[in-house]
Amino acid sequence: MEYIYYTSHGKDSMAGLHVAIDILGWPVDRVIHSTVWATCEIQGNLPKMVEFKKHAEAEIKRRWGLTVETPPAKHNFEELFYAPYVSKAGQTGTIRGWPLLKGSWCARDLKQFTYVPKAGETHYIGIAIDEPDRFRQLSDRKKSPLVEAGWTEAMCYDWCKENGLLAPTYETATRDGCWFCPKQGVEQLRLLYHTRPDLWALLLKWDKDSPVTFKAGTVDKKTGEKIPGKTVHDYDRRFRAEDLGEVPTDRRFRWAMLDKNKEVTI
Repeated sequence: MEYIYYTSHGKDSMAGLHVAIDILGWPVDRVIHSTVWATCEIQGNLPKMVEFKKHAEAEIKRRWGLTVETPPAKHNFEELFYAPYVSKAGQTGTIRGWPLLKGSWCARDLKQFTYVPKAGETHYIGIAIDEPDRFRQLSDRKKSPLVEAGWTEAMCYDWCKENGLLAPTYETATRDGCWFCPKQGVEQLRLLYHTRPDLWALLLKWDKDSPVTFKAGTVDKKTGEKIPGKTVHDYDRRFRAEDLGEVPTDRRFRWAMLDKNKEVTI
């Protein structure tokens, strides 16, 4: 039996390694990290996070004597974004475009497939006790030390901060992840818009080609009205309007503010 720990270098996976080894006494033979690439040359993480990973891996080696393995990526995001969509019936349609917010293909194809599990392995992953919607991923051969020890996300955050292992992405956001992820909040998108125009331009290029919207549409629970999804171009208009002072930034934003032909309600 070989025991493998998967780390993203985010707060939960970093604290989870501590919990597994130092608190639960679980055996860990190998530590594996999947590097996500946006293109052939650009990583999915921003430079500050890339540098932090080097620090985190040095600490993992110092604290527990484990060398973090990084299997080569089989695909990059842009490659899979433009790959033909194949239905369950085997029919080929348009390109994949943006991944869905639930059941996204990128989490599977960019991370999980970089290392193919083998028979006789037990895997550890960083799922916190207050993430019950993710418990379905767990099994006898796929365990979470955080769930076993009852650690919450807040406990993971505090431990990482106290031990100098808190990823820099948490300075400006509540979640770690790729700069092109549709799951990120508006604050992260606004920060990318203002600080990395090169990457924002790439988002706009992909957005123009995508057959699906960046953010999925929803339904108003009160009225039953369908609310259309939002594109990167929608956010581009919003941020530009904010910079020009065309929409207020001291109150709740309404998308109707961008349409001068509609009455704006606050």
